[in-house]
Amino acid sequence: MRQVFHDELEQVATDLVALAELVTTAVRRSTEALLEADVQLADQVIEDDQAIDLRRNDIDARSIDLLARQAPVASDLRTVVASMRMSGDLERMGDLARHVAQVARMRYPEHAVPEELRETFARMGGIAERIVGHVASVILSQDLDEARDIEQIDDELDTLHREMFTKLAEGAWQHGTTSAVDVALLSRYFERFGDHAVTVARRVVFLVTGEAGAIEPPEESERR
Repeated sequence: MRQVFHDELEQVATDLVALAELVTTAVRRSTEALLEADVQLADQVIEDDQAIDLRRNDIDARSIDLLARQAPVASDLRTVVASMRMSGDLERMGDLARHVAQVARMRYPEHAVPEELRETFARMGGIAERIVGHVASVILSQDLDEARDIEQIDDELDTLHREMFTKLAEGAWQHGTTSAVDVALLSRYFERFGDHAVTVARRVVFLVTGEAGAIEPPEESERR
């Protein structure tokens, strides 16, 4: 009976990885749709978000079923609870990809991002795609060192996000208010990819160690 339970737990982890892979695809496609003003691809991202929502709902339903049938304790209970919370973070990352696609679709046939900022958004999209890939790997491996790497990657997104707002605040913006709002929102969406990835990494640390909080090594925390 317990072996069946642990097999079901492993399947939940496998499904979380599959969910992360769906999100990775959504991030990549939404960035491409944004930079290329590709309305067909934007529509595909928006439509495919339903598959992400359904996968999240399925993971949560089976996790609740495990709680009801098995009444897990200790590490098993942490696994089930953390899985439901991670599925929520991944689903919200899918929502962010949908938001990016919606901006691209709303501004079509024009580009939502001015020419001089497209390289920066391409970098943000690449980092966001990379960080979701790390999330999938960490869920599967439960490697604490790799979980800490996610926070470092998030710092790259934070830096680009701050640089974007600096450009908007410099007073030399020549693309109008609507474009400024689009750029501010888009930059925020990409920055939030990193925030959710860090949250997932922290949930993995909680799952492995039973301790909530930061994912940096203890000696780093003690020096602050």
